[in-house]
Amino acid sequence: MQHSLTQPDIRLPVRDVFGIDSDLLVPAFSQADEHVPDIDTAYRFNAEVTLAILAGFAHNRRVMVQGRHGTGKSTHIEQVAARLNWPCLRVNLDGHISRLDMVGKDAIVIQDGKQVTAFQEGILPWALQRPVALIFDEYDAGRPDVMFVIQRILERDGKFTLMDQNRVLTPHPAFRLFATANTVGLGNLSGLYHGVQVLNHAQMDRWNIVATLDYLSAQEETEIVAARVPSKNTEKGRALISAMVAVAGLTRKGFAAGDLSALMSPRTVITWAENCEVFRDPALAFRLSFLNKCDEAERPLVAEYYQRCFDVELPEYWTRGAEQT
Repeated sequence: MQHSLTQPDIRLPVRDVFGIDSDLLVPAFSQADEHVPDIDTAYRFNAEVTLAILAGFAHNRRVMVQGRHGTGKSTHIEQVAARLNWPCLRVNLDGHISRLDMVGKDAIVIQDGKQVTAFQEGILPWALQRPVALIFDEYDAGRPDVMFVIQRILERDGKFTLMDQNRVLTPHPAFRLFATANTVGLGNLSGLYHGVQVLNHAQMDRWNIVATLDYLSAQEETEIVAARVPSKNTEKGRALISAMVAVAGLTRKGFAAGDLSALMSPRTVITWAENCEVFRDPALAFRLSFLNKCDEAERPLVAEYYQRCFDVELPEYWTRGAEQT
């Protein structure tokens, strides 16, 4: 594949592809390759965040999507890329991703039947030279040495110098850079995201667009869960899912008010619905999907949320500590 010659060759109407009231046309590829994510037909796009991501693709803007866990930040970028047939590489900046992983390193390889030392490109050189949307997941959890490497390419022209190779890499015209984060670089203020870092403000300033993705409305969340668990896509099943989403909404309000230290994300609601199919008991599935993750002191309040939405009392021993059961 001649990556230097690969460019978006069509333009797609945003209104038709994403259902957003806009006359914008966005560049896209007519053909998909193995790096293009699969299309999830159940995914629901947030209009503001979608336009921010599309601006990144269309105008080569550096876009960060911030929001709480389970809101679908990374998936949102991937699903936009999927509909544009834009190759995508997703990298989680956990503590094991090092500077050498990013830049590259010398390694022993076999050439012509002999062991030789050759430079193996890291994540950044590989992606920079290709028409790829590079997504840094958990951006606020990255190690400081890794973050300063990334800072080199955050400028629009973002040339990258490989010191060991005496090479300067110019980004491919269709290279795009995105990131997702639970915080906005201010650290773990809520107590939910242990391990995140306080980010260098000069680096945060280099992100051209920062979009915030919040949880969906109750109706939209119900639609997504029903689409994810087709066996529940019936009148009775939707009533059950609506009650589940109502419980999730109460946990989010409780968290915002400081009454709870944990909340139910849409991902947890989907897991709960899937576990209902396994255990055939919404209450037991709720206990195993979320209640047991909660602090023991907070479980009575969570059980009260369940009772208010389902009109069913959970067994009292479920809300006590393991040593008391």
